[in-house]
Amino acid sequence: MRLMEPLIEPGRSQVGFIQMGNFQNQKTKRKKNKMNNTKLVRVSFGYKYQPVTAVVAIMGWVIKCLTGNAAFPNPPIPLVPPVVPAAAGSDSAVPVDLTTRMNNLDAAAKNAVGGGTIQTGLKNAALEAAFEGLDANGLYVQTMARTNLPLFLTSGYQAMSTNRAQSPLDPPVITGIDNDTPTQLDVHLSTVANALGYEVQLLIANVWTTVKFSAQARTITLTDLTTGTVQQVRARALGGSTGQSAWCMPGSKIVD
Repeated sequence: MRLMEPLIEPGRSQVGFIQMGNFQNQKTKRKKNKMNNTKLVRVSFGYKYQPVTAVVAIMGWVIKCLTGNAAFPNPPIPLVPPVVPAAAGSDSAVPVDLTTRMNNLDAAAKNAVGGGTIQTGLKNAALEAAFEGLDANGLYVQTMARTNLPLFLTSGYQAMSTNRAQSPLDPPVITGIDNDTPTQLDVHLSTVANALGYEVQLLIANVWTTVKFSAQARTITLTDLTTGTVQQVRARALGGSTGQSAWCMPGSKIVD
């Protein structure tokens, strides 16, 4: 019985079929490599280069964003103190929560103003504890989010830029100033790409004075303002190759 030979179109050789097969294999490999090269999201540790007041603001924002966030249910550093505090002298392995670390840092920073060596040492120790908590939870968020950047950003952490060379940041824009609560102003800024935070100043006695650091731009609340006064406000973004952007154009609002 004679076996049927494969049908080859006139003018085409088996070499052509082999070349076509190789082309398809290479195409498949390139597709797989493209899928495998999806970049993992990496947490930015830029908060370590910010003023202490900015670190406190960043911690508050992270706590707010992680609270009740189903994507990150079990951060290694608890967000708030336990309902039932551990008994004195007990050998509990539960680490100090992030809220307590934030409050300790805020208090230590205020006590260090005009203080001596002891107060400065306590502030530095509180800052290290704050960084330890932020680092641990940041790495946890990074592991859980993997390649999902939008999911990662719901944690309140900033992602490390994928650009090898940093560039100066653009200044933010004041998109609105509201006075919905007596003696308070809500300043709304445009978000600046790759910013680690924002610094807000008021014009007090003809001197621009920093009154707030914030990890986010959407709503920055300024409190304890005097009713009936017109407040001049400006802001800048923190981060980038120069450390901060230029100041934005000032805005103003009367306080009711």
